[in-house]
Amino acid sequence: MTNFYLDIPTFDAFEKVLDGGVYHALPDDWWVGTSDVIGSTKAVEAGRYKDVNMVGASVICAVSNALGHSDYPFLFGGDGASFACPPDKIDAVRDAMAATATWAVETLDLGLRVGLVRISDIRAANRDVRVARYAVSDPVSYAMFAGGGMQWAEDQMKQGNNLIPPAQSGSRPDLTGLSCRWSPIRAEGSDVILSIIVAPRDDRARFDETVGNLFAILDDSPRKSSPIPASGPDVAFPPPGLHLEAEATKHKEGGYIKAWLKALYIALIAAILMKTGWKLGAFDPRRYRDYTGYNTDFRKFGDGLWMTVMCSAARAEEVEAHLHAAELSGAVHFGTHRQRSAIMTCIVPSITNDAHFHFLDGGEGGYTAAATAFKAKVKRDRNATPAPSNA
Repeated sequence: MTNFYLDIPTFDAFEKVLDGGVYHALPDDWWVGTSDVIGSTKAVEAGRYKDVNMVGASVICAVSNALGHSDYPFLFGGDGASFACPPDKIDAVRDAMAATATWAVETLDLGLRVGLVRISDIRAANRDVRVARYAVSDPVSYAMFAGGGMQWAEDQMKQGNNLIPPAQSGSRPDLTGLSCRWSPIRAEGSDVILSIIVAPRDDRARFDETVGNLFAILDDSPRKSSPIPASGPDVAFPPPGLHLEAEATKHKEGGYIKAWLKALYIALIAAILMKTGWKLGAFDPRRYRDYTGYNTDFRKFGDGLWMTVMCSAARAEEVEAHLHAAELSGAVHFGTHRQRSAIMTCIVPSITNDAHFHFLDGGEGGYTAAATAFKAKVKRDRNATPAPSNA
């Protein structure tokens, strides 16, 4: 079957996410999948940021492996994910999502809602699903979504509609490639890691103006406020997410201890290569580190703007003042959260291929905390604007 998504032209200037011309309507017979960690706010407050992010990314990984490729549109939201896929392997996708829900609760004690709905049903509810492809490097592009359909699908799932029940106890998804070996990225001095969610209200033109001005503020900083250092993220040994990687693969490796030892060994080799710059076969650590920086989703668009940026405290004040003024004028709703670190969760199909994906979130609350602030404002204003994920 032809992959409609890959026929969509890419763009490489992020500000074009506001250009409706880069978005293309997905076919009616495609499906939208959604997921959400239940009780993520309490889990984050308990310090389980990494666990929540791992579960959020696990759905993307499981679906990628069920499809046999990563060439489908998805959006990582910190404590969940959304995606769209063609109908030809929908049974395998459904099974992968159900198994992931079972894995999350049985191994990490985190409940995971998962749901599927046809795009034709979304359009019948007067929403749409349009997708664009933002190229962050030659081999990797991230999907951007517009039309309100992805958010509608998630809201429906949270209301108990279109849910997929968890698979039977003991079921496990294929999470090959899911890892979290990079060290947290720390803000230095007076800098902060700022998580930002901005959603439109009734006037899209005013939203676009607000976000365009926000880009101008943030793009004035080094690397357009990306938290990723120019030389790529750092490594530590043992990596902080080692136990999570073992939990994801223990059913394939013959138990937790074997999976942990294998992950430890791989992490040790990787740390040595990253620190020394030595090549091993086709693996070039410098190239891998460079592409990790390129292939990180620190900014994205999914029926609203999502960003994880590094900036000075003064710049954060400027950002929040700008968004507050826009909110008072009725142009947007927004939520932000400041923290001292950012964390990465990764999907690496092959260490010798440049097409690896890296999902960034704030390390002490991140999108979950920003979404909590966002939703409080929506509730306060009694506005019907749908809230982003992360509850």
